Amino acid sequence: MKLALQYEMQRPELDDHLVVKETMEQCVLADQAGFDYVWFVEHHFLTGFSASPCPDVFYGALSQRTKNIRLGLGVVILPYHHPVRVAERVAMLDHLSDGRVDFGTGRSAPYELTGMGLDPRDSREMWEESLSMVPDIWSTDWYSHEGKYWQVPERQILPKPFQKDHPPIWVAALQPATYEIAASKGIGVLSFGSSAPDSLAPYVKKYKEDIKKATPVGKEINNQWASSTLGVCLKDGKKARNMGAESLKNFFGPDRPYVQGQKDIYSQLLEKWGGVPDHLRQNFSRYIDGDDEQGFDNALDFSGGEAIAHKVWEDLDSDTLCERGVVIAGDPDDCIRALKKHEATGIDQMMVMMQTETVPHAEVMESIELWGKYIIPEFNK
Repeated sequence: MKLALQYEMQRPELDDHLVVKETMEQCVLADQAGFDYVWFVEHHFLTGFSASPCPDVFYGALSQRTKNIRLGLGVVILPYHHPVRVAERVAMLDHLSDGRVDFGTGRSAPYELTGMGLDPRDSREMWEESLSMVPDIWSTDWYSHEGKYWQVPERQILPKPFQKDHPPIWVAALQPATYEIAASKGIGVLSFGSSAPDSLAPYVKKYKEDIKKATPVGKEINNQWASSTLGVCLKDGKKARNMGAESLKNFFGPDRPYVQGQKDIYSQLLEKWGGVPDHLRQNFSRYIDGDDEQGFDNALDFSGGEAIAHKVWEDLDSDTLCERGVVIAGDPDDCIRALKKHEATGIDQMMVMMQTETVPHAEVMESIELWGKYIIPEFNK
C-alpha cells in the first residue's frame, strides 16, 4: 500500500504567504521521509478552509525541490478550465517533474461552480466531455473536437506528457455512484471523506471487479483505489489521538464546506465511521433504531432527527475513532495498526491530511519525520 499526504492548505490564521512557505517545507520533508505521493485540492472562495486554488503552480516549484514523491492533482476541476489548457499544463508539469504527475479530476460543488459563473446542472456533462478530450489531446498529433461545451479546430497541441502514454487518471469520489462511473471509465478512485475501513471494503471489492470490464478513457486502465482521512503522529500518542480527533471533527463541522447543504449528513457520517459505539448507545438509545437482522450499525435511524445524530457524532471519543481507523492518529504503533486495517480492505493507497486549522506546523513536521522513521518502512518491506 502506498502512503500519501493530502492538502487543503490550512493553518490557524489567515496568512497566505506563511501557509505557502510551511506547506512547501512539509512537502520537501515528506519527499525526504519517503512518502509515495502528495495530493493537493483545487478550491476557490473557501476562505480559511483551503488556500489551494492552483496546485499546478505550487507543484511547478515543488517539482524542483523534490526527487521521488509523486505529485497528485487531487483534483483538477474540469468544468473550470478549457481542456486544451488542462492538457498543456498537466503535460508541462509532467516534464518539470520528470514524469511524477497523477491526474485527478472532478467537478466541484454548487457554491464554487456558481462563483465561476457555471450552472451546477451542467458540471457532470462538462466533466465527461473534458475527460474524454484530454487523453485524446495527449495521444493525437493534430487534434480537433466539436462538442457541446468546447470546440477545437484542428491544432497541434504541445507538449505531450513525459510519462509513457500519459499520467494515471483518477476521479474524486464521495459516493457509490461515482465508484461505478470510475470503474466503467477505467480510472482510479480518490475516495475523499473519512470512513472506517469496514464500511468501504465492499465498495473497494466491487470496484476492483467492475473495472475489469472497463472501456477506458485513456490509453491504459488505472485500477487503483486511494482512501483518505485525517491524522497526526506524535511521540505523545494521547496528545496525537486527541489532536487527530479534533482535527477530524473540525473538518466536518456544521459550517464546513463538505457538510453544508447535505441532508442527514451526521447520520451518514456515523454510519461511515462505524456506527454508534457501545458506550454511547445507552445514552441515546431512545432516539436510535438500529437493531435488525444485519446488526445495529447497519440500519441507523435517528428518530430524534439530525440534531440528535449531530450530538452523537460530537460525543464520539478519540480512542474510538482511532481504534476504528477513522482517523490515523497516535504514536507510530497506533498509526501502523490503523493503516493495516485500511490495507486489509484491498486499497492501493492511503492519503492522510495532517496540516489542518487545528494542527500546528511544528506538529506536522514531527509527524512527517515519525512516518519516515517508523511507519513508511513498515509498508515498504
